[in-house]
Amino acid sequence: MKKALVMLASAVAMSGAFAQASAPVAASSGTAASAAVAKGGHERNVEDRIAYLHSQLKITPEQETQWKTFADVMRGNGETMGELFKQRRAATTVSALDDMKQYATIAQAHADGMKKLVDAFDPLYNSFSPEQKKLADVTFRQHGGADGRSRHHGKGKSDKSAPAAASDATVKP
Repeated sequence: MKKALVMLASAVAMSGAFAQASAPVAASSGTAASAAVAKGGHERNVEDRIAYLHSQLKITPEQETQWKTFADVMRGNGETMGELFKQRRAATTVSALDDMKQYATIAQAHADGMKKLVDAFDPLYNSFSPEQKKLADVTFRQHGGADGRSRHHGKGKSDKSAPAAASDATVKP
């Protein structure tokens, strides 16, 4: 049970990366223009992460087909999570039960999205050279999963116990 709670908390914490950029803009004004700006910021963050990973992993021209599949899944996951967080922010007066249901929906969408991401990453990772595999291993361990959230949460080494660190490993590709 504890492992499940740790995984759920990790999943929702990682999902927050997709909502962070749009939250301040959307909250500042209720206009359609601010919603468009917020969406643009969110999409820019996803595209920035895709560009960073492409460069960091030294994707070759031969790997572009697998890369495109992986990047498209990242975009789709970002859109899904962005929309769910937008709906959550819009629901200003919800019961505790409704709040828990929203949380469960977000956690399930994140789990489903991670499964799709792993499925898309598998053939890409298998096409990597040994050097690229090392880069991927370090990149995803240091900076979190494909969404970019750090497992270390800032300063120094992680103070997580081994079981908590192991549960994090099950959530990222």
